[in-house]
Amino acid sequence: MLRRIFLSLAMVSLLSVSANAADIDVSNAKCPVSKTKPAVAGQSVDYNGAKVFLCCGNCKKAFSKDPAKFAARANAQLVATKQAKQKCCPLTGGKLNGSTVITVAGAKVCFCCNNCKGKAEGKKGDAQVDLVFGKKAFKKAFKVSEK
Repeated sequence: MLRRIFLSLAMVSLLSVSANAADIDVSNAKCPVSKTKPAVAGQSVDYNGAKVFLCCGNCKKAFSKDPAKFAARANAQLVATKQAKQKCCPLTGGKLNGSTVITVAGAKVCFCCNNCKGKAEGKKGDAQVDLVFGKKAFKKAFKVSEK
């Protein structure tokens, strides 16, 4: 009897974890390792209190081996998949101004002023992603949503 109870509890736990991952829309997310390939719901790793989705098993291995190398793009994906919410400007920590929204690595980002927006728009590719979603900026401006 106890065995059935434990098995039932284990199944409920697994289903609730699967349901949480299934609720995340990865349809527009890009793999943080390959940068261009679409992320796949079945290829995920735990990261920063959330899930990062990758395109294949090889990228999953590469990410798991050195997550810091891919942190900025992984952080961008957390915002793009709505697992992390913006709370302030990633450059200054200032109050957000709704008229300064731009898209960086598939994630909509807001800034405190047009000066900060201009700095971000002046960067391209990895430099822009690092500026907005690097470790320091992410810690300052974003919060991973509670599950």
